[in-house]
Amino acid sequence: MAAGMGLSLLSAGAIAQSAPSAQRVESTATAPATRQEEALPTVTITDKANRPDAKTTYQATTTTIGKGKQALRDIPQSITVVTEKLITDRNLDTMKDVLRQTAGITFQAAEGGEEDIRLRGFSLQTTGDIFLDGVRDPAIYDRDTFNLDRLELLRGSASMLFGRGSTGGAVNQVSKAPYLGSSSELNVTAGNHEYKRVTGDFNIQTAEDAALRITGMRTEANNNGAGSSIDKYGVAASYRWGIGKKVEHQVSVFHITNDNGINYSLPWIKPRSTDTQGAQRINSSLDPANYYGMASDYNRTEGTAFTYMNTVKLGGGSELKTVVRKGDFKRDLRASTIRLASATAGLNNFSDATAFSRGTQVKNQNMDLIQAQTDYSGKHQLLGMKHEITTGIDFSRENRTVMTAPNAANGGSTINKPNTTAGNPNDGAWVDEASRILRRGNQFSAKGVGTYVQDLVHIAPMWKVLGGLRYDYFNGDYTTFNANAANQPSANYKQSINKISKRAGVLFQPNALDSFHFSYGTSFNTSGDTYSYNANSANTAPESSENIELGAKLDSEDGRVTTRLALFRATKLNERNTDPNNAATRLLLSGKRHAAGFDMDVIGQITDKWDIYASYTWIPQARVDEAASTVTSGGSRKGDRPGLTPRHSGTVWNTYKFMPQWRAGVGVNFRSKQAPADINNPANGIYNAPGFATLDLMAEYAFNKVYTVKANVTNVANKVYADQVYSGFYVPGAGRLVQVTLSTKF
Repeated sequence: MAAGMGLSLLSAGAIAQSAPSAQRVESTATAPATRQEEALPTVTITDKANRPDAKTTYQATTTTIGKGKQALRDIPQSITVVTEKLITDRNLDTMKDVLRQTAGITFQAAEGGEEDIRLRGFSLQTTGDIFLDGVRDPAIYDRDTFNLDRLELLRGSASMLFGRGSTGGAVNQVSKAPYLGSSSELNVTAGNHEYKRVTGDFNIQTAEDAALRITGMRTEANNNGAGSSIDKYGVAASYRWGIGKKVEHQVSVFHITNDNGINYSLPWIKPRSTDTQGAQRINSSLDPANYYGMASDYNRTEGTAFTYMNTVKLGGGSELKTVVRKGDFKRDLRASTIRLASATAGLNNFSDATAFSRGTQVKNQNMDLIQAQTDYSGKHQLLGMKHEITTGIDFSRENRTVMTAPNAANGGSTINKPNTTAGNPNDGAWVDEASRILRRGNQFSAKGVGTYVQDLVHIAPMWKVLGGLRYDYFNGDYTTFNANAANQPSANYKQSINKISKRAGVLFQPNALDSFHFSYGTSFNTSGDTYSYNANSANTAPESSENIELGAKLDSEDGRVTTRLALFRATKLNERNTDPNNAATRLLLSGKRHAAGFDMDVIGQITDKWDIYASYTWIPQARVDEAASTVTSGGSRKGDRPGLTPRHSGTVWNTYKFMPQWRAGVGVNFRSKQAPADINNPANGIYNAPGFATLDLMAEYAFNKVYTVKANVTNVANKVYADQVYSGFYVPGAGRLVQVTLSTKF
């Protein structure tokens, strides 16, 4: 009876704005009318868990990124939430695609082959600031959206919540979880570049208080629009029992395998070969889908995670949540670095006959993790005031091994790659990558323990004050091995860190719709954040950062639209630099830089038929305030604007239901010019990737409640732009993509 009522509510769209958590309603209640449907009759619901509303709306009112489930209005810090509905409407297949829908995000074309994600100009990915259901997620595998309920982006310093890193912010991927009720969804997509994708989402209620959810994905394409082929599959399964009871359990397994191609780079080019470095630009004459690497290049990654979650409801709104995870991850990358073969090449003489050389980039690494964390959240009355207390402890053990491919002179193999020409992309040239001899290059082992306490105090009817402290212990052990002698250590470096992080905030909430806040938070970056040390960095204390923010979250009178506004200043107080007087043994924490600006989101439903999602960041001030006298790279010298920090970035997306069965969408993604980080020879000028704007379109037709067909055109004008930038090269953004999806729900 209860499950049937739950499905009736689900079909009508009367879903509470919540994650898939248990709710108990003892008395008869009237289900509210939704934006598209009529009110339902009076029903009785007992021990019902609602399906997550992330499937049906762009708007979110709660988050789990701040340790425990919290209302967004009670967090004195900017958070952007991308729900499954937006992910589906815009056909966003990867986590990077989703992050492109959040302003202030940029991407470095990382030399190591890993994704390097920047927020407000500060690195996220290389410092480990990506999380999966609140647990740190490693950087060495490629992520897909097939099992995402939503993605949460916390902006600003957050080490009090997550420990090391978190200078620019943190990203939390929220997995789909089982809920009471049974429903299934199957999506089949076809598009240009021989794109084929199938995803499935199946939720099965197995008992009065238990459910199983299985999701899956298979994707293939000969090109992703930016020169990389796609061949991947994934599966996730979660079983949850005790839903609505005092003690709830969930076990889950997640696996994804990528055997993709890799467009590692394209070279910057000068108007004329005699021009200075500062004149370099992207080559807009090349189709963004052109691929100049070898047919034998690939980017193979795997990720597997086993998770157990236990939630104990203690009464009075208090709960104790424990998560334990075992993860194994792999990356095997064989890529070609594309460069101009002739020093005399420039745009003035560029033609189909212009030659490109193809260098070698090999990245092979394995990583295994064990993580455990317990968090308590509770509401208490102390000293005449209401306190919302969260506290917890977490433990992690991370082991990473990196293999190298020595050349013939060091007992390995040397493979020469032939040149190609601009007019001959996808030439099919192949080398035997299996003939490379791999040896252990280095290994990193780290153990970390953190504990924190945070209190949100209701000091007056309209005022709340937040305070929090966290202590972290981090121990890293890094060993390098001789390139010409397998398993023979050449150096070992160790470091132990003890660090305190702080968070404070004030909230003014004059009514149920508006919330204003001022906040301060700190973060720290250890030398071991990137899983390596050298003789200098192992002797260097962590960098410290702080973030100050003044902001507001404003809901429309009917609650359908949420506007988030924030003025911010993020400062790295002591950036690592070489010590000119003691360069052999340590680094100086002498650098300082900051980024200051404004960002905003407008998300929700303007009318019954019109949905909007808009995100914008403006950073008018970004500057290196202090630097060592020996710094010679552009973007790192005193007075420079740091690279990967555009003044303007954002997205606007609208959908409109103009007939009962028809819905259309239009959106724009944009980014102003940005320089790469660490440009060599900056005296000759700092060059920029130009700004760009791309147009996306969507049309959807619902045959009935079961079948829907949707067409998406991404980058309608086939705009050529640099999506990921580095001082030596860039990676183009995807060109025009046309995809049609047939969906069925049963």
